[in-house]
Amino acid sequence: MIYFDIKLFSMMDPALPLSATHEVRDRCLCLHVQRAARALARRFDEALRPFGLTNGQFSLLMSLNRPEPPRIGDLAPFLAMDASTLTAALKPLRRRGLVSVTADAEDARARRLALTDAGREALKAALPAWRAAHDALDSGLPEDGQEALRSLLRRVA
Repeated sequence: MIYFDIKLFSMMDPALPLSATHEVRDRCLCLHVQRAARALARRFDEALRPFGLTNGQFSLLMSLNRPEPPRIGDLAPFLAMDASTLTAALKPLRRRGLVSVTADAEDARARRLALTDAGREALKAALPAWRAAHDALDSGLPEDGQEALRSLLRRVA
């Protein structure tokens, strides 16, 4: 049997004190935004679960609700994704028949994305649940703080 000196496991590196951990915990905008994003994602995932959608899928589908089907390369930056991540996110939506992917008429290498009729129906069904979840979230924020928060997040993004 191997014995370990418990003191070795509890010693802090003087060059990395606990105060540094507390500084990051209290100051790091990235950490706070990630935590908030995860909490929001869970809230909206729960609201959209009855429709078989995640919040990310809902956002992706909604971004396709436009007159002209966008190219993958044009949509990826809007969703803050790279093209390969967007392509992977599209796979389950394509399998379910919610999205179609076609070659671009002007550039056969590019692909255009469009909602199918089933995709539009899925969005129409899920939209009231999304609105209800958003209304509940907004009601917990001061009225003037709602748009200020959205504006700040747009500036950061």
